[in-house]
Amino acid sequence: MTLLSDFAPTATLDGKVAVVAGGTGAIGAATAHRLARLGARVVVLHRGDAAKAAPLLAGLAGSGHGSVVASITDSASLHAAAAAVLASHGRCDILVNSAGHTRAVPAADLDALDDALIDDIMAANFRGVIATLRAFLPMLRAHGDGLVVNVSSIAAFTGIGSNLAYVAAKAGIDAVGDALARALAPQVRVLSVSPGAVQSSFVPGRGAEFAAKTAAATPLGRMGLPDDVAAAVEACATTLRFATGTRIVVDGGRHL
Repeated sequence: MTLLSDFAPTATLDGKVAVVAGGTGAIGAATAHRLARLGARVVVLHRGDAAKAAPLLAGLAGSGHGSVVASITDSASLHAAAAAVLASHGRCDILVNSAGHTRAVPAADLDALDDALIDDIMAANFRGVIATLRAFLPMLRAHGDGLVVNVSSIAAFTGIGSNLAYVAAKAGIDAVGDALARALAPQVRVLSVSPGAVQSSFVPGRGAEFAAKTAAATPLGRMGLPDDVAAAVEACATTLRFATGTRIVVDGGRHL
């Protein structure tokens, strides 16, 4: 087998292009900042108004960054986004899947977890991840050293999360990530980064009381921050390069 990479650790991402799906969210934005500081050109993939990413892009270190609008639940728009990245940046070396959404529903309240909500959660947090990877895979393969980092959750293995569909979606992404790590090696590595609860607006309705309870139940004494997760993504791209098909847990010991 001829390898195009020796998978040795690296201190910089000079010459790399990183696409961050969900890049205007808390974790995505923190990741964009970290990768840009290491020299990567960052393309923020987001939905909505094209100007939505402008404040983030203006604050990134370095130059050559950009944004592209697409919905991860619309494969046609994802393929158009990939074509746009190829035209504007010429490559994609790193894909970070941090897009998605959820809603808090108690596990015992199966009536509230209706069919429409299940379909919506699975589309955004499972199907959309696969669809985004599908669109960018040719570019990730092209240079023999691609990286996919899926932002998962400890809900995937604890069974405790915002709702049961979210738990299932994240468990599915971890399992499929393992399968893809084998199928796409050695040209593309696939890793999951699994946070616990993170201080952000990702789950609507969780306020100060939830944060205090979560911090008290976490061995390291606080909730996670978006930058904690971004630091793990950075490690996947730099120091943990001889790793694929595994899960990096970043939860302060919350799962224990």
